[in-house]
Parts: sequence; structure tokens; C-alpha cells
Amino acid sequence: MRASHGHDPRLVPDRSRPGSWIVRVGGADQSYIDTRDPTYLEFDYAQQIAFVIEDAFPPRARITAIHVGGAGMTIPRYIAYTRPTSGQIVFEPDATLTEAVREVAPLPRNSGIKVRPVDGRKGLAEIPDDYADLIVIDAFAGASVPPDLGTTQWFADVRRVLNPPGTLAMNITGYATAEYTPRILATIMTQFSPVTIGAEPSAWKGRHFGNFVIAAGPGADPFQWEQRSRGNPFPYRLLYGLELDRWVGAARPFTDDDSQASPQPPWGLTFFS
Repeated sequence: MRASHGHDPRLVPDRSRPGSWIVRVGGADQSYIDTRDPTYLEFDYAQQIAFVIEDAFPPRARITAIHVGGAGMTIPRYIAYTRPTSGQIVFEPDATLTEAVREVAPLPRNSGIKVRPVDGRKGLAEIPDDYADLIVIDAFAGASVPPDLGTTQWFADVRRVLNPPGTLAMNITGYATAEYTPRILATIMTQFSPVTIGAEPSAWKGRHFGNFVIAAGPGADPFQWEQRSRGNPFPYRLLYGLELDRWVGAARPFTDDDSQASPQPPWGLTFFS
């Protein structure tokens, strides 16, 4: 697909909403940017991540956030708007994409968002211990979560950088019945407690490829998230506690020596929401 006005073909204007753009990478719609209203979150998974943030941090509180994966920087823009003066670092290795996004949808002045053109593993390794209140992992290589962002070694480093009451939020895609999803949960559970995972009810049946949002750490309250989600047009069903333990079962955590990318979407699917 080709965007008009000579813009990068990965940036597709939303004709129904002036000032808004879809970021499309590898055939997958990965971000939605509304330059006029950063609180407008078109994709359901982004709305659910926002619910996790709202539950973990008071309104307009200054937080320190790290984002692994940038694309359109939807969540960093949301935080900059709802929690001004927050400090944010975004690790986005695709510098060409970042430049293209900034051309059509510049970050607000004094947003506090700093984008570094490095991958998540390298970028996070350089961050001090207990640095961040929030880490958001929403990184894709094409249409899959890279394997190195799903191992015990990776999540040990995430835990190192988060301060003790900090919160982790992660977006993955796949099937509830595939091997990848319970194994990524088992991996996160080696480092964090409590852990909650949410998805649309159709995704839990196993036949529907969709987004799964994971929240972990003391600030991730599944009860408040559940209450917020119920008011959404497409509420997520959450698993946590004993129900999550039973669902994960004996799934083996991923390691750097035994890692796996998330499943590819069905042929022709380009819209993750």
C-alpha cells in the first residue's frame, strides 16, 4: 500500500480522522497516531495498556518510562499528554521509520520523549538498576515478537531496571492454544509477581489470532484492570492468580538457548486490534 503526498509508504493516513496515521510494517498495522488527541487509542491493545497505566499511576503523576519498540510512539505520546513532565526513553532500532514518523507526526515540544536507535536488549543493558517506574514492551520484527525479547535472561534485565514497585506491560500476538503464549507467560512468571494476561474472548477460544496484553509487577492490579475493561466496547477477559497458574501449567520458560518468535499472523491479516 502506498501513502500519498510522497510520505513513507509505511505511514498511511486515516482519511476518516484528519491528523491521524497508521504505521504499517511488514504488512501489519502496528501503531495508530492521532496528532490532535493522543488519548484517542484506535487499537484495542493500546487501550488495554493505557488501562494498566491508569491503574498503576495517579493522574498527572510524573513517571519514568522505558518503551521497547517505538513505531508511531502511541503510548509515549499518551503518557506525555496524561502525565506531563514524565521522562521517557524509546528504543527503536529502525531509525528510518522514526524519521518518517517524525516528519508527518512530530512529537510535541518538551514531550520528554527521547528516542534511541538501538534494539531493546542493547538499550536496556545500558540503563541503571531501579531506573524505571514503567517498562512497555511492544516490539515486532515484521509481524512477530523477536525471540530475544521473550527469554528469562531478557526479563531478568527488565526486572533489574524496574524499581521495586514498578510495572511491566507487554503486547504479544498469537493464539491462546499455541505453544508460544503459555511459554512466554511461564518465562515472565520466573521474574515477576503478580502477572495478568488479557485478550478478547474470541482469542481465548484458540481459533482467533489476536493481541494478548500482559501486565506484571506490584503496580499491576488485575481487579482494577478488569473493571476498566468492562466499560470498553470490546472488553478483555483476564487470567490471573490460580486460573493463570492452571492455564500456564507445565509450560517451559524460554531461555536465550531455547527461544522462539511469536507466531506469524494468518495470510492477509494486517490489522492488529
